[in-house]
Amino acid sequence: MIRNLLFAACCATGLLPALAQDDLLQLLGEEETGPVFTNASFKTTRVINGHSLENTAHGVLDFRINHRFGTLDIGVENFFGLDQSEVRIGFDYGITDRLMVGIGRSGYQKTVDGFAKYKFLRQCDSGCGMPLTAALVASSSVNTMTAQEVPWYGTDRQDYFTHRLGYSVQLVLGRKFTEKFTLQVTPGLVHRNLVQYAEEKNDVYNIGFAGRIKLSKRVALNAEYFYVLPNQLREATTAELAIDENAGFKDSFSIGFDIETGGHVFQLHFTNSTGMFERAFITETTNSWADRQVHYGFNISRVFTVHEPKKPKV
Repeated sequence: MIRNLLFAACCATGLLPALAQDDLLQLLGEEETGPVFTNASFKTTRVINGHSLENTAHGVLDFRINHRFGTLDIGVENFFGLDQSEVRIGFDYGITDRLMVGIGRSGYQKTVDGFAKYKFLRQCDSGCGMPLTAALVASSSVNTMTAQEVPWYGTDRQDYFTHRLGYSVQLVLGRKFTEKFTLQVTPGLVHRNLVQYAEEKNDVYNIGFAGRIKLSKRVALNAEYFYVLPNQLREATTAELAIDENAGFKDSFSIGFDIETGGHVFQLHFTNSTGMFERAFITETTNSWADRQVHYGFNISRVFTVHEPKKPKV
């Protein structure tokens, strides 16, 4: 009997250190063995108008209000554009950390737009050798104005629903070089089922450039530029240029500040684009920075956790 008790005591004293070690590991957390992905390349999922490298997290709903006042050149009698406005209200949702979807409604041409964005490459800080982030964005838009509200549509033209549709495909490719500096490039294609002028292309190839400089913990400077390849959109005629030397299509250029305050991100910026979806700001920008035809605007992003993802078992 005494021999059995001694044997049990020895087993217990041998197990206690092992159990204590397991408890300590649970308190400290197991050592991270997977890759550590880069985050906060931009403060939100948009640079200004275009998509950034970032996605809405899994289970998170992003409520977005985009606002553009009138252009500065209309003078003090219109309070330098503050008497006018265009608004887009949208909702973005993270289905997973890699896949997000969104929908929005703009006052500009009474447009409804939607998109899906999938991040198929993620830059790593450690644990893998991926040096950049890449995402594919597919979007569509529909103009809901009546035929009478579209001045160039023409009363003799059959009003098909398909005429109102436009599509866009973009590859967002970039890298966060340092904690304060990010660059991205966005080649893309915008397709419009119906165009206003015969000399315009239905398919418009473009490439966007964007960057971010972090100024402080909560403030960053952003800029973006979308270049449309030549001979795709209508050039201004000689008569139009005689009236306005800057007439005709312009590439979209925007610059501004991101300010993070808790669950909100405020984006304050200047842009020569009126519309806030791809077909509008890439193919329909006619305002000129040289003529002060620039909108002051802001984006507000507010995120809500709708679904808490299940934590992986350890």
